[in-house]
Amino acid sequence: MRSVVRGLTVAVLASLGLVTAQSDAVAAVPADKPAVLSGWTQTDAGSYHRWDSARRDQAAWAAYAFDWTTDYCSYSPDNPLGFDFTLACQRHDFGYRNYRAAGQFDANKARVDSAFYQDLLRKCDTYSAVVRPACDGLAWTYYEAVSRLGVLKVTQAQLDEAQRVKDASERAVSLR
Repeated sequence: MRSVVRGLTVAVLASLGLVTAQSDAVAAVPADKPAVLSGWTQTDAGSYHRWDSARRDQAAWAAYAFDWTTDYCSYSPDNPLGFDFTLACQRHDFGYRNYRAAGQFDANKARVDSAFYQDLLRKCDTYSAVVRPACDGLAWTYYEAVSRLGVLKVTQAQLDEAQRVKDASERAVSLR
C-alpha cells in the first residue's frame, strides 16, 4: 500500500512540475558540452581567449559541470625565471581533467598538449627579444615534459640551462 501511495504522490507532484524523473545535474548539462570543450582546447589564440573569458565567469558555465580545478604547473615552477606560465598550465589542466572525465582523453591529449605549447609561446612573445630565447626554450621543455611523460616535471638542470641562456642574452645587450 505504501508503494502505491508513494507512486501516486510522485505522479501528482510530477504533473504539477514539482519533481522530475531525471536529477537536475544530469538534466542541466547541455548537449553541446563536447563542442564547447573542444572549442576551448584548440591551439589558436581565439580558443585561449574564449577559455580565459569563461574561466573568469565560471558561474555562467555552471550548467556544463566543467572541472576548473588546477595545480597549475604541477611539479615545475609556475613562473620559471620570471616567465609567467600560470594560465597556460591552468588551461592545460582544464583540458586534461575534462577530457578524462568525458572518457575522451587519449583522443585529445596531443591537441591539448599542442595548445599548451602555443599558449606558452604566446606568453613568451610578451617578453623582450633579449630574454625571449630563454622563455622559448623553457616553453619547449615544458611541452616535451607533458607530451612525453604526461606530467609536467622540469629538472633543475633544465632550469639552470634556461637561466644561462637568459643571462647570456642580457649580458650581450648590456655590452652594446
